[in-house]
Amino acid sequence: MSALKKAFPVIALLGMLQILVAEETEFQLPATTGDVVSCNAASIENGAVVCFLGNECPLAKLYSARLSAMQSEFNSQGIDFYGINSNQQDSMAELKAFKANLNVSFPLLKDYDNKVADQYAAKRTPEVFLLGANGKVIYQGAIDDQYSPGVVRDCAKSHYLRDAIQQLLGKKPVSKPETEPEGCLIGRVKTPIKNPTVTYCNQVSKLFQSNCVECHRPGQIGPFALQDYDEAKGWAEMIVEVVNNGRMPPWHATDEHLEFRNARKLSTADKKILRDWLAQGTPYGDANELPKKRSYPTGWQLPQAPDAVVEMSQQPFTVPADGTVEYQYFVVDPGFEEDKWVTAASVLPGNFAVVHHCIVFVRPPDGSDFDGIGWLAAYVPGMGPALFKPNYARRIPAGSKLVFQMHYTPNGVAATDLTKIGLVFGQADAITQQVFTIAALNQEFEIPATTNGHVVETELPFIPQKSELISFTPHMHYRGKSFESTAISQNGRQQLINVPNYDFNWQHVYQLKSPLNLSDVKTVHCRFTFDNSDQNPFNPDPSQQIYWGDQTWEEMAVAFFHVAKPKNQKPDRKKSAVAALASADILSQQNEKAQKFVDDYFAKFDADNDGVLNRDETPQAIQHFRFYKYDSNRDRSLSKEELLSVVRNRFK
Repeated sequence: MSALKKAFPVIALLGMLQILVAEETEFQLPATTGDVVSCNAASIENGAVVCFLGNECPLAKLYSARLSAMQSEFNSQGIDFYGINSNQQDSMAELKAFKANLNVSFPLLKDYDNKVADQYAAKRTPEVFLLGANGKVIYQGAIDDQYSPGVVRDCAKSHYLRDAIQQLLGKKPVSKPETEPEGCLIGRVKTPIKNPTVTYCNQVSKLFQSNCVECHRPGQIGPFALQDYDEAKGWAEMIVEVVNNGRMPPWHATDEHLEFRNARKLSTADKKILRDWLAQGTPYGDANELPKKRSYPTGWQLPQAPDAVVEMSQQPFTVPADGTVEYQYFVVDPGFEEDKWVTAASVLPGNFAVVHHCIVFVRPPDGSDFDGIGWLAAYVPGMGPALFKPNYARRIPAGSKLVFQMHYTPNGVAATDLTKIGLVFGQADAITQQVFTIAALNQEFEIPATTNGHVVETELPFIPQKSELISFTPHMHYRGKSFESTAISQNGRQQLINVPNYDFNWQHVYQLKSPLNLSDVKTVHCRFTFDNSDQNPFNPDPSQQIYWGDQTWEEMAVAFFHVAKPKNQKPDRKKSAVAALASADILSQQNEKAQKFVDDYFAKFDADNDGVLNRDETPQAIQHFRFYKYDSNRDRSLSKEELLSVVRNRFK
């Protein structure tokens, strides 16, 4: 069919496609029930929906419940639904489990040798075909536009399949007979060539084990496993696609900057191995050449059993089967009655399959002397625990609480999660270097609607004396497009990182191969670029003007810099050319503009107009990181005078 598309106009192609497929829409396939199910023109009352599904395809899982609901809605009107699995890697036993786990209400059939997929020229899962009463295809493509790889919208704006069914039942022409399906490529059966140069056993299994299996194994966030040949060969075409388009392996920084010890990259030679293996029919090879299987630790990945384990909550959090789950915050008191020095920390999700990322912050008692914003540890898929060098540690002041910031990703099945953190403590007198985190952020931006390339800039608020940079984490939401950071010293400018294609789905902690001495650095500049146009497939709504906010439909411009300094060194609040909460007006050091900033801030956040800001009225970044510092009289509210004092003192 792809060859025909190149040779004929689209309109002519659609007419020809319906004629060709009408003759080949009949099928008889075994079902998970043990029966053989048939579909032909004679058996179709008013119409039929043929859905191609895959057991491990994330989008197929997300859409299965929706297809079942549509089947319940339209079955009484003479529309039958059939689910077909043509993936060579999915067994009948796995189909039965898929049907049971996702409560699929329509027949689920196994298309051995992908003959029916070839009849329909189906490409992906989930892809649907709507047949009229005569068996002709009158619609093919996506179900709707809510989900696509890496994109989860709050709701669908275009309901392609539903609209086509309603038009069919209303005896009207289908207004949009074809759309491009999104999802996983169908794992078609391939015939290996004779005398291949690349085999699974000799090259591919080793490549997978070194680069992929850490996430692509049972119980981890990778949607399918890559630990055995029968599974891997069915995903070969999809693997090559995501490698070619840069989606895998997940790494978004370019090479012309500092070196990172946790860089995830495939060499040109590795990519060629995958392409050649697919082109040669995914041959197996000699089992004697298989590498020894790696074993992965379960539970804590720490140098010793944790000295303390803190759960995010007393009760698990329920993650729905689909839709979006906005950031969840859990505040817990670990009961520390003395300062703790953390030499190693590991965040352990209760359910790896749905935890997108987690950051744990320290919320110290009001008024305590505390460096940085309180970052303690984080989890993102594929990232190991925070292990510090000897004599390095983070401090948790006595009486502190821990804040778990959780981001969940539904995967088609309702789930629960109870994430926890394990902490290893060092002796205070053995610690010589204190690790803490400084945030370079700008909250006073406005991203115009429909705009691509809007730039927000800021700098670190200060550079601690005798400090070194260990790692950093840029953070934006779905409109984030790119990020750059540069260290500026008397000797010139040094680019720290360039992320030309920022991806919210991967919250990288970029870990430097060697710490960067900051002694001569005057400031660190950050440049965030946003795409609020309709060309950004991740954009929740390009028609909206966007401000700072914690939820994913809002935006953030913040970079966390993890640094170390001598433990007993007094806090050094060097002024920076651009400060974290400053706008250009504040930087002018003119009092009237500082006052205007405070007035505008209160107009925006003082919801009850009582002239003070309660903690709950301020953005999460202020609630968790700065509120206790700004509240000078400790009355648990911010007055205009208190905020004005902060603004004046910080930026003059």
